[in-house]
Formats: sequence, C-alpha cells, structure tokens
Amino acid sequence: MSFANRILNRSYFILILLAASTLRAQPVLFQKPLSPRIANYDIDVSMDPKSHLLKGHELLTWYNKSSDVITAIPFHLYQNAFRNNKSTFMRESAGSFGVKDVKEEELGYIEITSIKLPGGEDITKNMRFIQPDDDNAEDKTVAIIPLAAALRPGESAVLSFDFTVKFPQPPRARSGIKDEYIFAGQWFPKAGVYTDGKWNCHQYHSNTEFFADFGVYNVRITVPDKEIVGATGIEYKVVNNGDGISTHYYHAEDVHDFAWTSSPEYLEFKGKAENVDIRVLLQPDHANQAQRHLDALKTAIEYFHKLYGDYPYSNFTLVDPRRGALGTGGMEYPTLVTSGTAYGMPECLRLPEMVIIHEFGHNYWYGMVASNEFEESWLDEGINSYSEYQIMSEKYGPDADFLDFACCRINDIQFGRSQYILAPSTDPVIRYGWEYYSGASYGVNSYMKPGLILTTLQNYLGKETMLKLMRTYFERWRFKHPKTKDFIAVANEVSGEDLNWFFDQALYSNATLDYSVEKVTTTDLPADKGYDFNRAVEGAVPPSTPAQSEKADSAKTGGTVKMYFSQIDVRRIGTFKFPVEVEATFEGGEKVREKWDGQDLWKKFRYLKPERLVSACVDPDGKIPLDANFTNNSKTVQTQRLGINKTSAQLLFWVQSLFDMPELLNLVTFLTALF
Repeated sequence: MSFANRILNRSYFILILLAASTLRAQPVLFQKPLSPRIANYDIDVSMDPKSHLLKGHELLTWYNKSSDVITAIPFHLYQNAFRNNKSTFMRESAGSFGVKDVKEEELGYIEITSIKLPGGEDITKNMRFIQPDDDNAEDKTVAIIPLAAALRPGESAVLSFDFTVKFPQPPRARSGIKDEYIFAGQWFPKAGVYTDGKWNCHQYHSNTEFFADFGVYNVRITVPDKEIVGATGIEYKVVNNGDGISTHYYHAEDVHDFAWTSSPEYLEFKGKAENVDIRVLLQPDHANQAQRHLDALKTAIEYFHKLYGDYPYSNFTLVDPRRGALGTGGMEYPTLVTSGTAYGMPECLRLPEMVIIHEFGHNYWYGMVASNEFEESWLDEGINSYSEYQIMSEKYGPDADFLDFACCRINDIQFGRSQYILAPSTDPVIRYGWEYYSGASYGVNSYMKPGLILTTLQNYLGKETMLKLMRTYFERWRFKHPKTKDFIAVANEVSGEDLNWFFDQALYSNATLDYSVEKVTTTDLPADKGYDFNRAVEGAVPPSTPAQSEKADSAKTGGTVKMYFSQIDVRRIGTFKFPVEVEATFEGGEKVREKWDGQDLWKKFRYLKPERLVSACVDPDGKIPLDANFTNNSKTVQTQRLGINKTSAQLLFWVQSLFDMPELLNLVTFLTALF
C-alpha cells in the first residue's frame, strides 16, 4: 500500500472514532496494534429475510510480512462444505451431520460472483479450487487466486470480493439458519496463513476447526429492523435505512475471525466484570436462566484475568442458540461465543456453567494464542479443557463441581475421564485433525486427554509452578501462532527441568499410563521361636516406630510377639513411564508411603512388622488423572464386597430416579445431542 493510501486508511478509522463519539461514549476504536494485523477485512453483508440468502461485498487487505515473494493468495470458502454430500467434510462426517438424510433445500454454499483488483480489473476467471489435503475434486472449500504482480516483502495486496452465502438449514457444524434464528460463522472468503515459507490453508474437515491471521475488521450487517444482532467486536452505530431494515456497524481490532448472529426472539441481559461489558442474548424459554449465564460469564472473566492475564477487549457477547439449532452451540469466536442449555436445566447440573467457562476460555487459547487448530488442536481445546477443570474445581468444587445431586456427585475432571477411558490410546495427541482414527479419538485427544495431561503435570510440578508456566506461555505467545514445541520450551524453562520425557510420551505417542497393585500378601512368622532380623528376607523393611521396635526386640529375645512378613507387588501395565507413590496400610492404622520412579515393569515392596498388612494403593492422593484404569489402583488382603454393594445400590437409585424425574430424561436427551 502506498504512503498516501496508508494516510487515507488511517484517516478512515479516525472518522469512525469521531462518528462513534457523537453517538454515545465508546471505547477507543483505533488503538495501538497488539498483533501484526496481516489480514484485514472491510465487509458489507445483507440478509434477504425471505430467501435467507446473504449478499456480501468484501475488501481484503493482506500484508506480506514475510521475507518471501508472494505470487498468489489462497482463501477458505468454508460454507462449500455443505454444498453437496461429496465434499470432504460431508464424506468424513458419515451420518453424524445427517448426511444420509439431508435434503437439497437444507444444503448450503458460498458463491464467489466477482473478484476485482483496486483498479477495477475483474480476475474472477483466474480463481481455481484446490484440494491440498486429499485431492477430492468435489471439495470446493479452498480456492486460490494468482496476483497480478508479485508481492515483495513489506508490500500489500487488495482484493475485492462479491459473494453470496446460503447457510445450511437446520444449522450444521457451527453455522446455519433455523426459522427466525441465524448464526453466521465462517461465512466470508477468508485468507490462509503464510507461515514457515508456505501457505497453510487446509480444507474444511469434519474434525477440524480453524487457523487465521490477526487483523482489523469493519463489518456492516444489514437486516430487518426487528432483528437483534450480536457480533464480534464493538457495535458503534446502527442506522435505520427507512425501508424496514437497519445496518449495524461493527469494528474489531486484533482478531482473526468475525461471527455474527441475529434473531427477533433474543432477550438481552447485561452485566460487567473486570471492566468488560457483558451481553447475554438468551432464548425466551431460557429466560429464567439469565442470572446463571451472567454469573458464569463473570466467573470465567474474573478467573482468567486472575490466572493468566488481561482480556484486552472491552466487551463480550454470549449467545444462546435456538431450539433445534444445537449445531451452533458451544462454539467460539473472538469476543463472541455460543453456549448450551436446555429448558428445565436443574441447578444441580452445572452444564451451562461448564460450557460458558470453556467457551470464554477460548478467547485466550484460541482468540489470542492463535495456534493452528487444523494441525495441533490440543493447543487450544486441550489447554482450554485444563483451564476449565481448574476453574470449575476452584469455584464450585472440588468434589461435585459438575453434578451435585443426592448421592451422585461428579466433578468436571471425572466427567472428562469418563470419555477419556473409552479411548485412551487410539492415537497420539499430536495429529492432523482429519487423520485421527475416528471422531471419538479426535475428541478425546483434542479435549479430554490433554486436559488430564496438564492436570497430571500440575500435580507433578506443583500448582504454583504450573500457574507460572501457563501465565508465561500466554503472555509470551498471545497474538502469535505458537506450536507444541513452543509450549514445551516454556514448560522446560519455567519448571527448571527437562520435561521432554513427559511430553514425548503424553503428546507424541499413544502410550497408556496404567499402574496396578497386582498382589498383596501377609505371612505370619512363628513368635515362639523368635526371629533373626539379620537373616530377614532381602528387601524387608524393619519396624520404624518406638512401639514397633519394642515388639521387635521382644521377638528377637524369644518373646511371644508375632511378626508378619508382608509384600506388595506393583506393576506398570501401560508403556507410559511416570513416577508414582504407593501407600501401604497396616493393622492399627499405620500408613507407609513409598516412592517409585515407575521405570521398570514391576516393583515389590517388602515389610517385616508386628502388624499385618491390610491394603495397598497406587497414587493414593489421586494425583495422576491420566491413569487410564483406577479400578486396579488398590487391593486389600481380605476380599471386600462393600464397594460392589455400594455401587449396586447407587445404580438402583439412579434407575429409579430417572423413571421418577422426567426432567432428568430430558437432560439425558440434551447431553446426547450436545456431545
């Protein structure tokens, strides 16, 4: 861009600021850049209320901040994933998004009608579709346009697009229309990311989210007057066009995406936390949950501020999807996310709170620390799941922060583990999103397993060290595009030790962590014949307390005190090697804590004591939630039936409760649809 154009561009934003100030007090809209601002968008979009088609005009200004010469720009056309049942997204989705039953009128698309250069030259015919991931010629989610002139380092390119969007109905995979409700996500031509000397612009896959450069967005959304609109950034002006429609002017800086929603049904609730203006757009049938949503959002903002650092934007919008539009629920965009709830949601189930905390957290790990979710999804979803676990536990827990109903008390980590243990070793965590064995494996390795990995690491390093690690990572890498190696480098630096042994197993392999108490025994030794400690079985641990020593002395001199030889056999069942603790419990209540580096296949602990061994437990404090099987962590010398009897009673109680409480049946239906 020429110097004159730079001046004009800057003047344009100053005019925006001045115009906004005449309407009402507004935050500063033109601030010192927090990001490189590589991809910048100026978009006009209008919605036809009858056809529900979007008509858009986009001006993309892309800066070459690399050291290479750029000759073409690829861009995403995400809505073409729903163009037919032959797209890569629909093929990979199988039946999970209703592919088999989809009707033609329910499909969606994005159509580029014109691409022009600043001088007016039409270059639409030069656009071609590419399939960088799978060579599926039917997939049209990525296109590329050659530039009229090579773009040298430091120069910028300007492209003008005209486009039409038809959203899928009902909403599928994060965007769409349901009756009066519209959620516009991934709706405009969006440039790829030039990184590591090449373009990174993947197709839209069933198991992937997104990756984009930061920039400045000016978006004007024209919809009927009755529509209530929510969007990324700040709404600084609404103009009534006098013909039953209005235009909503939005501005956002240092973000890498833009989403918006509209519905005449929304009920608006407002609040404030940490100087952030909160706006909740709620469905009418969820109006009685307004305070829950506001309180959960305040909790999320306050905790993320406290734990990781400042949220730099002045506002945040939470959207409650319409009934029948759960495909748009639980989704994140800069300064705007969607939640998930149901009519009659019991307060004992903190599902809305969990979803809201999780989705707000994405504005940190997805919004500001903008890693490549196509290739390393755990850096957002997994780190965010870990943050969610910590906040839910601290705010509502720790024993029943997710569900607290009668005798059924479940915390968020346990809820995550319930999914993790179904597929703990199908794939390594690090894998391109579409290359996992299944959708379930993608979910486990992107969300639950990394959350448990980081919780295990926290218990290993200590909470203060882990907090410093996470805060350092956020502060160092916000408004950049970090990779796994960058996270590991911070972990090694902050902890002061080489943790590659841990991450190599946890992230780059499918090793399972599973330690088991295989066997516990206690053998009586003859008391009337005494016992020679000098000839004790190798490895036996002599009594340690004074009282026990007196009994041992009596045994040595031929007294009548009996001694017992006890042994605990501990095995490493999985291939993941991790240090563990083993606790032995003896008659009389004495507990002996042992440490084992966990490197060998097994370890035997032997004791010579005047009390019998009662039980043994691996990881007695529950510090290793990554352990894939808790049922083999402990064993008693005498067979116990109390545990199975208690479990059976709880199961019977829950079966009876489900039949007696219709709202719980509704809840089960909702959870099935959401997850």
